[in-house]
Amino acid sequence: MVKNKNNKIILILLSILGLCIFFGVWELSIRFGFLSDRTMCTPSTVIKTFILKLTETKPDGATITVHFLSSIKLSLAGFLMAVAIGVPLGLFMGYYKALDSLLMPVFEIVRPIPPIAWIPIIILTLGIGFEAKLFIVFISAFVPCVVNSYLGIRLTNQTLINVARTFGASEWQIFSKVCVPSSMNMVFAGIRISLGNAWSTLVAAEMLASTKGLGYMIQMGRTLIRPDIIVVGMVTIGLTGALMAMLLGLCEKKVAPWRYK
Repeated sequence: MVKNKNNKIILILLSILGLCIFFGVWELSIRFGFLSDRTMCTPSTVIKTFILKLTETKPDGATITVHFLSSIKLSLAGFLMAVAIGVPLGLFMGYYKALDSLLMPVFEIVRPIPPIAWIPIIILTLGIGFEAKLFIVFISAFVPCVVNSYLGIRLTNQTLINVARTFGASEWQIFSKVCVPSSMNMVFAGIRISLGNAWSTLVAAEMLASTKGLGYMIQMGRTLIRPDIIVVGMVTIGLTGALMAMLLGLCEKKVAPWRYK
């Protein structure tokens, strides 16, 4: 037990050391002129700009809090919709062959289309409002949820299914008690991919058509040649994504605790 605790402490310290090295090299490379301060800013400048943007609306018209709340609302709404619809759909398609045959041809046509390719037609039909960006985020997060849930069911050990049938389990009991728990590894892998897709597509949508949000702030930073504004937006997205991934990991431990025993 003591050895395990020591190992965890060492790993945490190594993680901290890695971050210190990364930010140290970044800071020194600019201060010593290896990178131009006109195209890249130092970490210390990023911190100063972040603190300033908590209350300052210039130069992009809103504080970082306003941009963040706009982005997180869209990202979570689209992501949660994709999970709520995509995961059950993938599970049912993986288990019931009739549903698979009915929906798979349409899904295979839609699946290869990049989420960003939907942006022009969505702007034409829905404008640049909340609904348009919500749909774009939903599409990007929807596909991984369906694919991984589908594969999770299909990869269920056939021996487990046969044993359940031998003991008289109904098809629904086999699906819910055997296949769904067995697929949780793939399901959560798909949800993690969906989370990343939701953020990346949201930022792209906001950069192309929006008046606020982290993507819009990054775009304005590029227009105004303000690398500090760009990096502040990027860092905010990265930290938010890391926090959401950590919360998703805690949720996974609650839903599928047997995977961590």
